[in-house]
Amino acid sequence: MSSSRKKVIVRRITGETVPGYLPLAAFVRNGTVDLLDLSGHVISIGLTDIKYICYVRDFNLNDTANPERLTRRTFLARPRTEGLWLRLTFRTEDQLEGLAPIDASLLDDLIGDAGLQLIPPDIRSNTQRVYVPRTAITDLQLLAVITTPSRKKPLPKSAATSLQSELFNTPLPPNTRTN
Repeated sequence: MSSSRKKVIVRRITGETVPGYLPLAAFVRNGTVDLLDLSGHVISIGLTDIKYICYVRDFNLNDTANPERLTRRTFLARPRTEGLWLRLTFRTEDQLEGLAPIDASLLDDLIGDAGLQLIPPDIRSNTQRVYVPRTAITDLQLLAVITTPSRKKPLPKSAATSLQSELFNTPLPPNTRTN
């Protein structure tokens, strides 16, 4: 097994979960996901059958109801991490909020993997990242663009510096005395 494959739990639209291993990106081929299951077999799952894929720390195989432990689905307050604050509504009518990257990797995920990679509201839980295929989303809302306040654009050179340079270059009247 390649070390680039991460632990995932695939949640199907029907509610069934399938644990296995997937790479972080470029895992969708011809509308299917080839999941390496825990017994070492490759299982092909269609994107239309997947609700979301959770990249997890632990499989929690004893918990059959919620092994990904995605308990908090919305942010309690404005997130502090930089990103696009999104709210997704699934075909099953439930919602999930998350942060998507602001840079071009958002478009790479939409084109290459036909879905969105999100950071869930509680990253201290078992789920570290969530992939949601486009076919599972019925509504997508952009709630806010979160940026860090320390990143400010440099101000353009103002006209005040040019006035100050003219002050020292102007000639003095002939009858003034210097100190």
